[in-house]
Amino acid sequence: MMPYLLFIIGAYLLGSVPFGLLIARAHGKDLRAIGSGNIGATNVARALGRKWAIVCFVLDVLKGLTPMVLVPLFRLADKDSGPGALGLWMVVGCAAVIGHIFPLYLRFKGGKGVATSLGVLLGLWPYFTLCGAAAFIVWGVCVLIWRYVSLASIIAAAAFPCFLAVAITLIDQWTFEQLWLLQTAASLMSLLVILRHRENIKRLLHGTESKVGQKKPAVA
Repeated sequence: MMPYLLFIIGAYLLGSVPFGLLIARAHGKDLRAIGSGNIGATNVARALGRKWAIVCFVLDVLKGLTPMVLVPLFRLADKDSGPGALGLWMVVGCAAVIGHIFPLYLRFKGGKGVATSLGVLLGLWPYFTLCGAAAFIVWGVCVLIWRYVSLASIIAAAAFPCFLAVAITLIDQWTFEQLWLLQTAASLMSLLVILRHRENIKRLLHGTESKVGQKKPAVA
């Protein structure tokens, strides 16, 4: 358990690094005083433009992906592990997401966790990787259709555990007996991301949510 504990602590501390805030600060701006005040890529786009938003998004994805890739490299877990090891592997990823949402360095007031969650999904091969890639495609399609990043994130988050459940049902080598912990974790991660968007949901219902490319400053 000690190696897992070290990985969990390390993943949380890595997830807590506020890359969006650091990027903005390097450009002489306080991200928390701009737009929504959120530390994620969407608000970085408002403050510094698309290029730095992409940099922030990639770094936030890596916060979730890196610890997930390191776990099998240290032979603590892989796709052939039993339910217990897979569950602990997932806990490492959840620690990174929790670090982003409740960062130690910012008095536990962080971002929404979408990019870091994507990194976790891509890192848990093959169970979360395939379904996470499908959810990311859903996110991209939703952004293209409705131009709401928040709505796309909510739909993609809700779709991910559904994709996993369908995959477990259709793929012979995957069983709920083996993967029920991952299915539970996927559902909890999805719920957490959606709850972090509750203010966005209110604005969507009131028609005041900002769209991609909208010039008028708005909160998202």
